[in-house]
Amino acid sequence: MTVRLRAHHLLCMLTYVGKGYSPAFVDNYEAIAARLSAGEDIVIVDGPDDICAPLLCGAQPHCLGESVTERDRNAAQAVATPLAMPVAAGTRLKPSASLLLRLRRAFAEGHIRAACSGCEWSGLCDTVAAEGYAKARIAVAEAVEPARLLGRCMR
Repeated sequence: MTVRLRAHHLLCMLTYVGKGYSPAFVDNYEAIAARLSAGEDIVIVDGPDDICAPLLCGAQPHCLGESVTERDRNAAQAVATPLAMPVAAGTRLKPSASLLLRLRRAFAEGHIRAACSGCEWSGLCDTVAAEGYAKARIAVAEAVEPARLLGRCMR
């Protein structure tokens, strides 16, 4: 399977620590965090994604608002530099320890935070980044090549 993410959720996933808009939102995000930590592929989508799903039942879901769409545009532009590729609907990414490290470093240094302007979660994300992402739920173990493992055994 593939996790469908809107562009600004590439930033949110960096600092997700189990807090959210509602218990249903958190439960859904926990499942997505586990999938991403397991290395499930990401595809960028326009508009609401897998993380938004529990919020779409409300009368006026903020996920459909122009401010969120603008946040997606800003995030796609910002993350293109550390990812060394353009980011748009249809872009596919493979979660990895190195991808998270590059994005988290750029996030902590403030290079990819333009999309976070006005976000109600920005203060929490500042704290998570300042604490070195120690409580962040998404973590992907770096795969060790079989040849490297064999080299360790032969020493």
